[in-house]
Amino acid sequence: MYLCVLILRNMKIICTGMNYREHVRELNNVAPEEPVIFMKPDSALLRNNEPFFIPDFSRDLHYECELVVRIKRLGTHIEPRFANRYYDEIGLGIDFTARDLQQQLRAKGLPWEKAKAFDRSALVSPDFINKSELPDIQSIKFELRKNGQTVQQGDSADMLFGIDALISHVSCFLTLKIGDLLYTGTPAGVGPVAIGDLLEGFIEGRKMFECKIK
Repeated sequence: MYLCVLILRNMKIICTGMNYREHVRELNNVAPEEPVIFMKPDSALLRNNEPFFIPDFSRDLHYECELVVRIKRLGTHIEPRFANRYYDEIGLGIDFTARDLQQQLRAKGLPWEKAKAFDRSALVSPDFINKSELPDIQSIKFELRKNGQTVQQGDSADMLFGIDALISHVSCFLTLKIGDLLYTGTPAGVGPVAIGDLLEGFIEGRKMFECKIK
């Protein structure tokens, strides 16, 4: 138990922005030439299907569903061909975003942390799937439902930068440690949440999480 607590306290949440072309288009952005990386603190974690409480500083809070990779080895300057050795498990998460606040910050050329890194803004599934159990590690299909209706469908094959490429790129700037979580970007279909909504996430048809919005 002590070891588990120690890992959680020292883990990093590494997030990827604009990693699906259609999502880039829906936000009227330009596709990046290299991965867009930002961070969330460990206080942003929302675990164990706990409810998400809309913060009072936003009137336009969006869901962004994405695959989450859990790092299993210490590594730095990892070559892409070796990146697959640094993870065994895939989970699912939501990068909750205060879209109105993000737009205000971007318009002023300021960092996004207030809109992205606030408390409990990084939902992560209670369980992870071993990659050996997935039909095709290069094409992982996932889905988000809001109140029973599918609002996002993604396939890791559509990423601008795949999982191995992301791990390699991040490791050139940040030492990856055991327990670090890598959020890999969201597909098109992001949208707002409201009090009373129920969000449910699936990987290859397997339910990974549910989250009540309050």
